[in-house]
Amino acid sequence: MNVKKKAMEGKYLYRAVCCTILTIIDAALFVRVWYNFVKINNTTGQLTGLGNLGMALGIYVVLTIVMFKGVGGYKIGVNRKTNILASQVVAIFSVNFLEVFISMAITGQFRFFFDFLLVYLMLGGIQSIIVCFVSVPMINSYRTLFPPMTLLEIGGENENDLLMKIAGRPDKYEITGKIHYDITEEELRKKLSNYDAVLINDIPSKPKNDIIKICFDMDKRVYFTPKLSDIIVKSSDALNLFDTPLYFCRNIGMPLWQRILKRVMDVLLSAIALIVASPVMLVVALLIHKEDGGPVFFKQERCTLGGEKFMILKFRSMIVDAEKDGKPRPAGEDDDRITKVGHFIRATRIDELPQLINILKGEMSIVGPRPERVEHVEKYCEDIPEFAFRQKVKGGLTGYAQVYGKYNTSALDKLKLDMIYIVNYSFLMDVQIIFETIKVIFRKESTEGFTQEQQNEMRSAVSGKEIRSPERM
Repeated sequence: MNVKKKAMEGKYLYRAVCCTILTIIDAALFVRVWYNFVKINNTTGQLTGLGNLGMALGIYVVLTIVMFKGVGGYKIGVNRKTNILASQVVAIFSVNFLEVFISMAITGQFRFFFDFLLVYLMLGGIQSIIVCFVSVPMINSYRTLFPPMTLLEIGGENENDLLMKIAGRPDKYEITGKIHYDITEEELRKKLSNYDAVLINDIPSKPKNDIIKICFDMDKRVYFTPKLSDIIVKSSDALNLFDTPLYFCRNIGMPLWQRILKRVMDVLLSAIALIVASPVMLVVALLIHKEDGGPVFFKQERCTLGGEKFMILKFRSMIVDAEKDGKPRPAGEDDDRITKVGHFIRATRIDELPQLINILKGEMSIVGPRPERVEHVEKYCEDIPEFAFRQKVKGGLTGYAQVYGKYNTSALDKLKLDMIYIVNYSFLMDVQIIFETIKVIFRKESTEGFTQEQQNEMRSAVSGKEIRSPERM
C-alpha cells in the first residue's frame, strides 16, 4: 500500500473515531437525563429497568446516527466548520424532538408531553454546546494532520470562476499545477505522478473520458464539472437482461403516487407553518407599513411547472416602485433600494414566508427549483435551451439550488443543481433539503447579492444581448 492510500485511510479512520466520540457524548447525556426523569416520575416501579433504558438508548443512538449522517453533522474535515456545527445543532434538536414521543410511548406516560419537551429542549442546548465545543478541536486537528490535496487542473479555452471557488477552501484543496487538455497520454501520466488528484474543468467529453480512464488506471482521484447529460445519466438504472451492460433513463418525471405524497406534504407543512409563523408575519407586516407607509406585500409574475405563470407573494423588502422604469434590476450587494426592515427580512428569509400561501393554492411546492421571473426564463432559454428542464416540476420555496448554491449563483449552475434534484427526486430528498434549509439561514454567503458585473449581465439578458457562452451537452 502506497503512502497516499495510507493517508486516505487515515482520514477515514480519524473521521470514524470522531463520529463515534460525538455519538457517545450525545447518548451519555441523554441517558442521564432520561433515567433521572423516569426515576422521579415513575409510578409503576418498572420503567427504570435495564430493558426500558436499553430500548430508549438504542432508539436514540440510531436516530442520532441517521440524523447526523443525513444533515452532515459527521462530516469532520469535509464541510466548512460553521456548516458542520450548524448541522450538529439541527440534528440534536431534531432527534430530541422525536424522542419526546418515543419516551412517552416507552414510559406510557403521555401526560408528560410538555415535561419531556422542556427537558429535551434543555438537553439539546447542553448537548449542542458540548458537541460543538468538542468538534472545533477535532476539525482543527484534522486540518493539521491531513494537509490539503494537491490538484492538477486540466482545462481548455473556457474561462470560469471555479478556481476562485476552490481557492475558498484552502484547508481541503490546493491547485498547484495547470495544463491544457490537449496533451499526450505519456506526458499526462508523467504529470499525474506529482499530484494527489485531478480537476477536469469544463473540457469536451472525448478528452474528459480519456483522462478519467487514465486516472482510474493510476489510482488518482478525479473532480470534474458535469455536463447536463452527465447529471441525467447518473440517475440511470442497470438493465441486466443481456450479456451486454445496458443502462436506461426513465425520463418520465415523478410517478402519480409521488406527486400525491408531495402535494399532501405541501398542504400540511404550509398550513402548519402559516399558523406557527403568523405572529412573526403580523409584526413584520406592521414594521414594513410603518417604515414608509407602502404596501406590505410584493407581487411578481414567475414561472412554475410547464412554464405556467403565477403571481408570487413576498414581504416587500425594497422601496416602493424599485423598478419604476419597468426594467428588471436584480438586487446588488449594497443596494440602496433595500429598506431597513428589508435588510433584516432578506437576511433571515422572512420575506419568503408569504409564499406559503402560494403553496397552499398549489402554485408552488415546499421543495423545487426557484421560480424565476418570466423575462429571465425567456432569455435564459434562448441562450441555454435546457434551462426549460427546470420547469418539469413545480417551483419551490426552497430547493437543491437554494441550499447548495447562492442567491447570485449563475443560471447555468442553478440549472445543473436543480437537474440533480429533478432526476433524483425522492421523498427523503425533500426532507433532507428542508433540514438543509434551516442551516442555510446561518450562512451569510447564501444571501450575497449580485455584483455589479452580474447585474450588468442580467440587464443585458433582458435587453436581448448575450449573457455568456453556455456550456453545451
